Amino acid sequence: MLSIQVPFFFPAANVFLFVFTASTVFHLQQRLAKVQPLWELQSPAPTWMINTTGHMGNPIAPMWTINAIGRLGNQMGQYATLYALAKMNGRPAFILPEMHRTLAPIFRITLPVLPSTMTIIHWQNYHLNDWMEEQYRHIRGDYVRLTGYPCSWTFYHHLRHEILQEFTLHDHVREEAQTFLRGLQVNGSQPVTFVGVHVRRGDYVHVMPNVWKGVVADRQYLERALAWFRARYSSAIFVVTSNGMAWCRENIDASRGDVVFAGNGIEGSPAKDFALLTQCNHTIMTIGTFGIWAAYLAGGETIYLANYTLPDSPFLKVFKPKAAFLPDWVGIPADLSPLLKH
Repeated sequence: MLSIQVPFFFPAANVFLFVFTASTVFHLQQRLAKVQPLWELQSPAPTWMINTTGHMGNPIAPMWTINAIGRLGNQMGQYATLYALAKMNGRPAFILPEMHRTLAPIFRITLPVLPSTMTIIHWQNYHLNDWMEEQYRHIRGDYVRLTGYPCSWTFYHHLRHEILQEFTLHDHVREEAQTFLRGLQVNGSQPVTFVGVHVRRGDYVHVMPNVWKGVVADRQYLERALAWFRARYSSAIFVVTSNGMAWCRENIDASRGDVVFAGNGIEGSPAKDFALLTQCNHTIMTIGTFGIWAAYLAGGETIYLANYTLPDSPFLKVFKPKAAFLPDWVGIPADLSPLLKH
């Protein structure tokens, strides 16, 4: 039996409706893919790097830094503290350009400089006391800016070798100091032992008694400190630096021929004085972070001015002697009688 197939015709209206529906679904899916999910809109915004032209770059990796305030000794303390705490907390450390300008001409520091192209970073400020505390081992945050005047050995002494490496003098700075020291003589003979002497005066002459209820080193303290070394080393020479060299020449007895007034006392250019002190075998210091760091880098034996404030001094709220002076350093008590007269 012969069968005849009749062609099947899909109505034109149905074809148009199918194509329209499929196209609408496809484009709707494409648009939805570009819409940020609600939970992403509610998440914290990342920290971005903004360059100097104002264009937004990629999110930056975590980084820690520290304020750069004060002179050389202060900034050395801040650098060493940042170095130690960032490592302790597993965060990369960067220094500010102004700290680099202070330290890099003198030392072979290695911490990278915070790029100047970064103008917007949402820093979390974290204030530090001038002594190590347990909580500093567990500082949270990816973009932390440490603040304060930390200098204490309690932050970084466990990394002493690395800190000494960071504060290695540039060759030309060290060689200039050593050339000067090699040319010194004690009563016509080459000295065997070099003792660096740093006498802090300047603003401290007024700040200590009037603000901190304290004193600076006097003539008697320096005589006792020099006598301490003379009793132990028969051929020692004392290399004196200070920001008050005129006072030193008037108050340090140089009649034995074993004292040389070597420092230039220029606070804005401290490299020469600091290098001389660090290249000596031992140290006599008075007060201040400049002398503390000179003694720390020189090694050897150190004499320091002890108990130089009254017991009720506000200075003791921000300064702990045990955290400032190494346990094996020798303190000579200050004469506080001038304070008791008022």
